Amino acid sequence: MALDDLPIRPDLRGKMPYGAPMLDVPVTLNVNENTHPVPHEVRASILSAVDAALESINRYPDREFTGLRQALVDYLNARPGADAAPVQVEQIWAANGSNEVLQHVLQAFGGPGRSVLGFPPTYSMHPLIAEATGTTWIGADRDAHYEISPDTAVSAIAAHRPELVFFCSPNNPTGTGVALETIEAAYNATDGMVLVDEAYVEFAPDNHPSARRLLAGRPRLLISRTMSKAFAFAGARVGYLLAHPDVVDAMRLVRLPYHLSALTQAAATAALAHHETMLATVDAIRTQRDRLVDQLTAMGYDVSPSLANFVLFSGVSDPQGVFRGLLDQGVLVRDVGIPHSLRVTAGTEAETTSFLEALGRLET
Repeated sequence: MALDDLPIRPDLRGKMPYGAPMLDVPVTLNVNENTHPVPHEVRASILSAVDAALESINRYPDREFTGLRQALVDYLNARPGADAAPVQVEQIWAANGSNEVLQHVLQAFGGPGRSVLGFPPTYSMHPLIAEATGTTWIGADRDAHYEISPDTAVSAIAAHRPELVFFCSPNNPTGTGVALETIEAAYNATDGMVLVDEAYVEFAPDNHPSARRLLAGRPRLLISRTMSKAFAFAGARVGYLLAHPDVVDAMRLVRLPYHLSALTQAAATAALAHHETMLATVDAIRTQRDRLVDQLTAMGYDVSPSLANFVLFSGVSDPQGVFRGLLDQGVLVRDVGIPHSLRVTAGTEAETTSFLEALGRLET
């Protein structure tokens, strides 16, 4: 029997699942993880919190994940950014990674007969989650250099009239940001929901404006974030949403009960209590990102300016050949499907050196 022999939904036939390579190689720079491990002092706190949670693991977890939501509020209000209003607990939702957050959003506001507008190239899971929830994905064109102007966003909304609009800022896989003027213009141009995926926002310059500035007075504006990137917590699977309390109520209608395990809640809450320590590697990652931009440019590649923890470089004559050549040297990067381009995560100093030296050997 093959997959197509099963009575699968017609709209899923012929689709491909998410498929970033998972290979055991010395230098893994393909999925934009924080390659620095969790600091030892934070591990001890996490282990203690998880051990305490095990005392009542025979019971269902807190369905409202009250402690975790408060910990997220404490973290966000300690790093408000310019002109951002304080966040309240009622504005916070959390789930098993930001992908599940996005799934909840699309389950509540998307679905059959509804559409979500995005701007490729963008995060590859956006169309996949849309399709999985029966929401029609519409891809609109960007401007030059992967930018999205207010006029471009408004024109796309007028042409397609979607129920949701997704922006990714900083954008994956290009690393470019979306101006607040564009987000505001899009919000004013639609009666639907506007979501800004800020998974990589902690890697942007400290003065980079987050969409948090726009939250007040805009109940249809949503911001999704994650602990997988800057927090070095990808294996724990914790993402969260900043939104109007009524949007959070809508999330309750579609989530599975007790969707966040007691162990996940305990580990994430403990990690957030040490947010300054957990984020101490961000500056080091920014340094390696900027080093990649400088070195790849010097090697003759076209490099997109990046606000994230990765770099997209173009001008690669044979992306698959370079991908395989790097892999043969124990370095794994990502072919994101953009012609003549590859993406590389900013790792530790040693990992970045390994990548640059391996790439240099392919050029000689």
